[in-house]
Amino acid sequence: MSKKIIVLNGSPRKNGNTSALVKAFAEGAESAGNSVTEFFLDRMNIHGCKGCFGGGKNPDSPCVQKDDMDKIYPVYKEADIVVLATPLYYWTISGQLKCAFDRLFAVAECDPDYRNPKKDSILIMAAEGYGFEESEYWYDRLEKHLGWKNLGKILCGGVMAVGDVEGRSELKEAYELGKSIH
Repeated sequence: MSKKIIVLNGSPRKNGNTSALVKAFAEGAESAGNSVTEFFLDRMNIHGCKGCFGGGKNPDSPCVQKDDMDKIYPVYKEADIVVLATPLYYWTISGQLKCAFDRLFAVAECDPDYRNPKKDSILIMAAEGYGFEESEYWYDRLEKHLGWKNLGKILCGGVMAVGDVEGRSELKEAYELGKSIH
């Protein structure tokens, strides 16, 4: 059975190492019959969460702010799997990804008990170094809090310049992870 996959790509580099990992993952997932919709967050107009608790009144446009999140909300709600893709910035996810993910709280506000939709998820990260521990800690706790299930993590350290990921085993791992989704 094919799955609907949303990729929230928090990299500022459209052709960078994170994006190369996302591309390999998407190729694998699509080869297995899944649909993949990627949002390149850096090129979108997305404002930070105001913490106003004013969302949830309109399921089609759950946040009171009107920006490009309205393109993401319907795909997110329909998705079976959420892929969080980001470079490692100061031992955690990029601001682009954090900003968009915080705004998904408006979808939880549509539920009277503030429950988030149940999803499976994947973490894809690229980094100059290898210190993924803080990001994994955040991701693991996020999943537990949301009641999501981890399908895998692709953590590719030692890549900084565009193209450094080429020839790395993590590209094949990303492809195989995507291909394994049924």
